[in-house]
Formats: sequence, structure tokens, C-alpha cells
Amino acid sequence: MSARPEGLLSWQWRGYARNHNHPRSLLLHMIAVPMFMAGNVLFVYGVLSLSVPAGGLGVLCMALSMMLQGRGHRLEAVRPEPFAGPLDIARRILAEQWITFPRYVLSGQWWAALHGHGANPGGDDVNAGERPLQ
Repeated sequence: MSARPEGLLSWQWRGYARNHNHPRSLLLHMIAVPMFMAGNVLFVYGVLSLSVPAGGLGVLCMALSMMLQGRGHRLEAVRPEPFAGPLDIARRILAEQWITFPRYVLSGQWWAALHGHGANPGGDDVNAGERPLQ
């Protein structure tokens, strides 16, 4: 059972701008998230095709991506909430990489935050006007 009654995606989206507004962190994420996605696809391909090199390269890409994003998160005034366990780690990371960060970019909020016009860090109106995902 989830400790987030509104669902993972809604919870993650609600606090996303609060945890992602430092310019260097935003730029690191712009590089690291596509790297994670490519690594994730490569890993799945490696597993399905029984290709150790592809799977290994996929794991390496995902690990490097997580290191870059972790470095970016250390720059933020408000850091992400700690993970609640291994399943929470997997769910939150996959949701952020494949859904929440792309949504942040496509909504224009990444660009606004990069130029200092993002939501008030720590405010409850973080993604005001956005319809939450379930």
C-alpha cells in the first residue's frame, strides 16, 4: 500500500519544481535523463537478446545518469524526500525518468525554472494549474 494517497505521479509532480530549480541541476538532468532512458532501453534489449555487452552498457548508462542527477540534487535548496525502500527507489526513479521529467520539460516549467521564473521553491502552488496525473 502506498503512503501517498494521491498516487505516485501526482505526488511526484506536486513537488517537482520545488526540488528541481537550480540551473546546473536542470542542465545535468537534461543530459542525464535521456542517458538513463537510453540505458534503460539498452538494458532491456540486452536482457531480452541475452547480450551481456548491451545489458552491461545499459547498466553503466543508468548508473552514470543517477550519479549526475544526484550531483544536481545536491545543488538544490530543497532536496527530494528520502526513499522508503527498494521498491520505492525503483518506482520513483522510473516514474521520474520516463514521465515526470519529460512532462516538466514539455510543460515549459523546465525552461522557466532555468531562467529563474519557476515556481516558488517550497510553495504549495508549485505546479498550479496543472492537472495531476493518476
